[in-house]
Amino acid sequence: MRRKVPGVLLIATSMTFACEQAEPATEKAAAPASAEPASAAPPAASEPAPEPAADKPPESVAAQHVLIAYRGAKNAPAGVKRTKAAAKTLAEEVATKAKAGADFSALVQEYSEDPGTKDRLGSVGKFTPDKMVKPFSEAAFQLRVDEVSAPVETEFGFHVIKRNQ
Repeated sequence: MRRKVPGVLLIATSMTFACEQAEPATEKAAAPASAEPASAAPPAASEPAPEPAADKPPESVAAQHVLIAYRGAKNAPAGVKRTKAAAKTLAEEVATKAKAGADFSALVQEYSEDPGTKDRLGSVGKFTPDKMVKPFSEAAFQLRVDEVSAPVETEFGFHVIKRNQ
């Protein structure tokens, strides 16, 4: 809890109160009648402290991806003949380029084999964890905004994911 009183800034935590001098006090500066006194009792120790917002996982994220398919992967285009090992190697190359600062949208145009998102520059839009296959979702929700993943394998192939929001 922070309450600004002219001349003094009161900061309350769950167990203690601390006072910091915000600006020099003058004789004219008096606490308003509604201000709590500094000697007010702290909140009960049994009350749990609220968790910081930064530690709370987001409810949804937005992302782009490059999909590198391999022969036998679910929904792989008919022309894809590469092996699973070759697909992983190519996905690692794409991830390395993306992490080195290459334009992710350009990488999508050059490498992605997902016809459903290629025209949208790899965008899968904003989604909640339950809307994507588990490995994809878990990887996307662990990324920070603008971070790029290592290759993530799903039944569709290897994805390189960039979180946008």
